[in-house]
Amino acid sequence: MDKATEEKLMQLQILEQNLQASLTQKQNFQTQSLEVDNALKEIEKNKKEVYKIAGNIMVLAEKTELKKELEEKKETLDLRLKSIEKREKELKEKTSKLQKEVMEKIQKK
Repeated sequence: MDKATEEKLMQLQILEQNLQASLTQKQNFQTQSLEVDNALKEIEKNKKEVYKIAGNIMVLAEKTELKKELEEKKETLDLRLKSIEKREKELKEKTSKLQKEVMEKIQKK
């Protein structure tokens, strides 16, 4: 295998590692987003008091403030997810292109 092909294989490994890290990060943000959605649903159900976690304790919170805080967090998570999905798409395209190049070089030999 020539040097150029070896370098492309190394680049391919790096891209795949980046893609895996991106997928892990995406899954983490999706989980957080679901948690925020569930919290917002519970706030709507609860007519009386609502609590939020502050460190290791739960404290009484203003319902409208907590709802606003969660909606802002949801918005931020959604933006991050869109960014990660865009990056993921780019990484997949680069990976696919590089895989084709490497396979062509290997098959020629």
